[in-house]
Amino acid sequence: MMNAEEKELIIFFDCGDTIIDEGTEVRDEHGTVIDGKVIPGADVMVRTLAEHGYRLAIVADGLAQSFKNLLTINGLYDYFEVLIYSEQMKVDKPNPRMFKAAMAAMELDEQDRNRIIMVGNNLSRDVRGANQVGITSVHLNWTTRYPKTSLDALEQPDYSISEPLALVELADRLNAELVSNVKEC
Repeated sequence: MMNAEEKELIIFFDCGDTIIDEGTEVRDEHGTVIDGKVIPGADVMVRTLAEHGYRLAIVADGLAQSFKNLLTINGLYDYFEVLIYSEQMKVDKPNPRMFKAAMAAMELDEQDRNRIIMVGNNLSRDVRGANQVGITSVHLNWTTRYPKTSLDALEQPDYSISEPLALVELADRLNAELVSNVKEC
């Protein structure tokens, strides 16, 4: 679902408390999430980034059906090129396999790492995982459900934003820097 020229920057997203408000999730008797609402502005953020030509992926811990339900109900499923879930991978973030699987599914290699950002709410999973594989980390510190203080250097985000729509400006700035660096080479 891209209406603009493809950007250099590629964006990986966590889902819970990054796009979906975990406090609104409704689960069935098997623990699968069957309903939930986006955090304020997250739906506009995803649509805007996709419409601007950014390639988007989900890299999230949980059950595949939960994410399919949540993203479909909120009209966001088709904006993501790749969806990598811990259920499929048999590991949770910060395991590098999660990030490497998303890269492989998007046909990216080691040289593309500088073009990728990982946006998430959890310092110990999203930020640590991105940092340990050499991907730029963006902490969305919207929720109060998770710590906002880094325990060590691997949990220190490269960037921090407090609301989803701030990502659009950050992505455009980072993309402009990438384009400028490509032109210089």
